Amino acid sequence: MTREALVAGLAVSAFEIDKGFAEFIRGAYGHLPGFELYEGDFMKTWRTALATSGVPALAFGNLPYNAAGAIIATLIEGGVRPARMVFTVQKEAAQRMCSVPSTKNYSAFSVLCQSTYLVKSVFDLSPGSFWPQPRVSSAVVTMEARATAIPFSGEKAFTGFTRACFSSRRKTLRNNLKAAGFTEAALMEACTTAGISPDARAETLSPERFSSLYLAIKRPGFEWPADILQAIESDDELDPSDQGEA
Repeated sequence: MTREALVAGLAVSAFEIDKGFAEFIRGAYGHLPGFELYEGDFMKTWRTALATSGVPALAFGNLPYNAAGAIIATLIEGGVRPARMVFTVQKEAAQRMCSVPSTKNYSAFSVLCQSTYLVKSVFDLSPGSFWPQPRVSSAVVTMEARATAIPFSGEKAFTGFTRACFSSRRKTLRNNLKAAGFTEAALMEACTTAGISPDARAETLSPERFSSLYLAIKRPGFEWPADILQAIESDDELDPSDQGEA
């Protein structure tokens, strides 16, 4: 993919954590104009790349399965939102990214991705498509920027709020948000304003409905509960791919 992009005349900022592969890539493409290699963990190098190369127009790659959710969340929450992104991820991650409300794979990660992008799983890849072969199936996912992003999309506070709503899938919004530190009075007022039942489950709400509820509860002078505030203020990037209890 790197070679084809360079042949097409694109400027490429590549990331590679494996020293052996990084050495190979640098030897193969390091002399070409428009090529930058950032060696190391993407989560530790993306800010340097952003400062050096700016926001990319496109993003693509085979993402490491154990970090795909965190990488995608980092791009969206970090304001790095290319018009189009294409990633190979574990099939289960692709299902979470594309799932619609009231399905078992719909999660806070689904809300994060779909609040900013139109997400589509275009085809699956068997383990035999790779060497060495992984033990899981993969999928290629396209992410096309929405013409109008949902309000608050990509804000860490909004992500923290949706994660709190999904913290236990068997429980209602009322119970999950009370467990996160919201008061009964604040919940009832916000749900009434947004036209959402406090006894609904998070998995039934579309990203637009989450945005409406978030707006209703984020009133002037509102103070976030301590555990959500800690997540918002943390220097660690959020990985909202967890879904709570099955």
